[in-house]
Amino acid sequence: MIDLSKSQSDLDLSYLKELSGDSPDFMLEMLDTLELQIPQYMAELRGALDAQNWAAVSNFAHKIKPTFFYVGREDLRDCMQLIERNAKELKEIDTLPNLANQVFDEMKQLFNQVDKAKEQLKQRI
Repeated sequence: MIDLSKSQSDLDLSYLKELSGDSPDFMLEMLDTLELQIPQYMAELRGALDAQNWAAVSNFAHKIKPTFFYVGREDLRDCMQLIERNAKELKEIDTLPNLANQVFDEMKQLFNQVDKAKEQLKQRI
């Protein structure tokens, strides 16, 4: 189960800040990329789950996982890590759709957080 306490606060962009040398332009570009990539990755993950293709589920979860870390959503990253590991090891696979649905359900809030962070960064330019 995801601890949704992070969904109620601002994103922690400290990793992106360090990575970019505190460049608002770079951080905005990364957030724009995140907004483009995550829906595609999540659709691929959903398709793999629907097909019960556990190797693909593991691969897609692995691909998505770092994106959540970049914006301080370790809760979502940890959930993706659990999905990745369980799909790879064929362990508790009956729980994977529910775990993934928790992440899917959190996407609207994540994108609200990203939009807020982008507005704050734009004010610094």
